[in-house]
Parts: sequence; C-alpha cells; structure tokens
Amino acid sequence: MSDGVSPASGILIVAKPSGPTSHDVVALVRRLSGARRVGHGGTLDPFASGVLPVFIGAATRMVEYHLADAKAYRAVVCLGARSTTDDLQGELTPGDGDAPDVDAFRGALGSFRGRIAQRPPDYSAVKIAGRRAYELARRGEQPEIRDRTVEVHAIDLTDWDAADPTRPMATIEVRCSAGTYIRAIARDLGDRLGCGAYLGALVRTASGPFRLEDAAPFDAVRELAAAGNLGAHLLRPDHGLDDIPALTLDAASLTAVGRGQVVRPRGPQAVPAGPDGLVRIVDAAGALVAMGRLRDGRLHPDKVLSVAWE
Repeated sequence: MSDGVSPASGILIVAKPSGPTSHDVVALVRRLSGARRVGHGGTLDPFASGVLPVFIGAATRMVEYHLADAKAYRAVVCLGARSTTDDLQGELTPGDGDAPDVDAFRGALGSFRGRIAQRPPDYSAVKIAGRRAYELARRGEQPEIRDRTVEVHAIDLTDWDAADPTRPMATIEVRCSAGTYIRAIARDLGDRLGCGAYLGALVRTASGPFRLEDAAPFDAVRELAAAGNLGAHLLRPDHGLDDIPALTLDAASLTAVGRGQVVRPRGPQAVPAGPDGLVRIVDAAGALVAMGRLRDGRLHPDKVLSVAWE
C-alpha cells in the first residue's frame, strides 16, 4: 500500500470493527500518528464494520473530493420483525404478515435497483430545522424526513438462512451512491413483503477506490504505529483521484502556485480539464502539490498542500 508518502500525511484504510464509532477510529489514529489534523471519508454506524478511509495531515484537505464516492456493502436482512431504528439496536416488534420464501425475497429486490426514492431512518443524522433526526426521535417526536433520491447500482442475494422459517435471514450485497441508507433498504424490503424487516449486520466492503482487502485491521493499526511502520501503509493524498486530470508544472510555476498565485501553464503539454476545470497540480515526479481550476487558460490554485514529498 505504500506510495512513499511522508509518515505525517496520507490516507490510511482502516477495517473498522463493530463497536467503535468512526470518531473513535479517528481519535486513535490521531493519537498514534501524532498528526493534529485527522478525518474520515464517510461515517459508519457503531454496529457496522468495514472500510473506513482515514485522512491524515494535509490529506484531510482531499476528503471533499471523495464525498460522492460510491459505496459497496454486505448486509444481513432479518425478516419477520420491525425495529424502531431499522437495525438490531432498536426495539423489535413482530411483523404483521408471514415471512417470504427465497423466491419472493429475490423478486422484491428488483424494486430497489436503479434510482429510487428513499426516506432516511428516523434515527439518522439528517437535519430537520437545525436538529438531528435522531435527537427528535430520542425525545419521542416523529421526525418529518423528506424522501431523497439515491441510486442502487446493484443489489443481489448471496445467502438465504431459513433455519427459522418465521424469521429467515437474507445476506445481500449492495453497490450504491453515497448517502444511501442500507438500514432503509432493509426496512423497505420488509414493508414491501408485508412481514417487516431490519438490518442485522453490515460490512462496508468498498468506499470509492478503497477496498476492504487493502484495509488494516483495527488492532494492526496500533501494532504498525508501535513498530514505527504506520507511514509505510499510507497512500498519497490524491490516491483514487485519477479521473481528475493531472497538470505538471515547472519549478517556477510550482513556486508561484505555492504562494497562491494564478499562473498560465506553459509548455507543449495539452492542458487537461476536469469538472469545472478541476485539475491535480503535480511536480515533475508526479507528486501532488495542489488542487486548482483552469479558467480561460489561467490556473487558479484552490488547495495548496503544505507538505512536500521527497
């Protein structure tokens, strides 16, 4: 996983276990790395496990470019009961109808593919008039949450456990847009099938370019830090942003960009253009120096990274 990045700055892919919050993981990495600035690339509920990209040092400035990253999950849907939180941590009540068989469940999945309207769970961080929905729900109030459009790229059944035919459990794999609630998919599957359902387990297997198979287990993060090897497992801050064109500048232009000055790229290279003119500004070795935007042939620095790599 190493790209030769400075130990003080980069991206660490952590395999979060069930239990700790995403904030707990960030706090641990901050303490072990000694970096003041540490953030994560997408919250996981405490009971959920899986990929949590942690951005360290100057790399925290790159989080915004990953906010729209697609996600992939493996989830266990428990049928035959409903939950106040749409997952196993809520108060459970029996469903009204009979649990489906495997064919009926597989058939219901088709309604959840593509662009769908989804109502986030009552116990979620969605803001309503400045208040979090979960704050209202905990006070016994019913949050008025509007539906939002999300996209489910793929949803497939991978395992069916009917050891208790009145409470079967289905394992599904989902690839979806950012902002999709898997808890809500479980809840809505139960409603469509008439038996109730809730999310029993959740593993995030991918977050954009970050994969579970490349993630460091939670305990291994401590071991890496104790051995002084944490830096060797950091990815460069622009890892996974290959779709944003790279623009190589000469030394004089890089110095100007470092001062926040607007420059006009020179040389025979074709000037790239990403969305809204966004480019990665790199040096001759390909190391990221800044993010910028091209407007009318002029390069405007957007984010200048404060760390220089060897």
